[in-house]
Amino acid sequence: QKMPPSLPATINIREPRWDQSTFQGRAKHFFMVTDPRNLLLSGATLEEARRVVEDYRAGTVHPGLTEDQLWRAKYIYDSAFHPDTGEKMLLVGRMSAQVPMNMTITGCMLTFYRTTPAVLFWQWVNQSFNAIVNYTNRSGDAPITPSQLGTAYVSATTGAVVTALGLKSLTKHLPAIIGRYVPFAAVAAANCINIPLMRQRELKLGIPVTDENGNRLGESTAAAQKAILQVVVSRIGMAAPAMAIPPVIMNMLEKRAFLKRYPYLNAPLQVGLVGLCLVFATPLCCALFPQKSSMPVSSLEPEAQDQIRKKDPWLETVYFNKGL
Repeated sequence: QKMPPSLPATINIREPRWDQSTFQGRAKHFFMVTDPRNLLLSGATLEEARRVVEDYRAGTVHPGLTEDQLWRAKYIYDSAFHPDTGEKMLLVGRMSAQVPMNMTITGCMLTFYRTTPAVLFWQWVNQSFNAIVNYTNRSGDAPITPSQLGTAYVSATTGAVVTALGLKSLTKHLPAIIGRYVPFAAVAAANCINIPLMRQRELKLGIPVTDENGNRLGESTAAAQKAILQVVVSRIGMAAPAMAIPPVIMNMLEKRAFLKRYPYLNAPLQVGLVGLCLVFATPLCCALFPQKSSMPVSSLEPEAQDQIRKKDPWLETVYFNKGL
């Protein structure tokens, strides 16, 4: 039997398979990255993918390896290992866990929003999950201390709970549909607190910036600010459809006889609707900005500009991993 031709060692698997300068290309990439089925892969499968990817990057092509198999290994690897540190990420912090975890938490936040203890509990659960996600998907390879982690977690949780309870008290005399949007406002506010705090080390010390070929040029706080702003916008956009569309549908359904007869279906229906929104909103909002973001050297802080000019006086654009 004739063996398939050996795969060339020139495919750039450090970059995504699809063109990241277009929204369509980024969307295809993130549909692969956020695929919840990646959570079901065994440790052996993840390690095999890591071996294939690292060997290929080192110039060793496994016999019989096809291009599709190579890309499949790359996306399995990307779903479980941090792009900067190479360490295996926490299971619930991976982007492939976003849909099932957010679907459950958001569905419960939207269902149990009427009582103060429920608001407190579900906002705490949500911020605990967000803290894990933000830590797991941080940009760069600098460690974050336990005290920084604790401060970010407590601040974001407090911000979310105060926002949720404050808005809840304001909406007591307004139509019921308005009250349903309190969880979204709290989540949006918490994202604006949680993400910058969880990544405060990047804001103080900067994140790695590279040239087009991935050669590290130094660290930049201006790049960190841009990266974190993009992530905040993406996260709020990700939550918007899942927290804005189901309340309208549930408000209509609760007026019908069906849900009055079977009230226990309220939570499963809400979770299902949220899940349907998140399957599309998660990858599409991750795709709003390129993962490998860029900015002109002239927009960096003066210290970073000087550092880069010494290495390459003619360089105009630097690149960085914005995180997720």
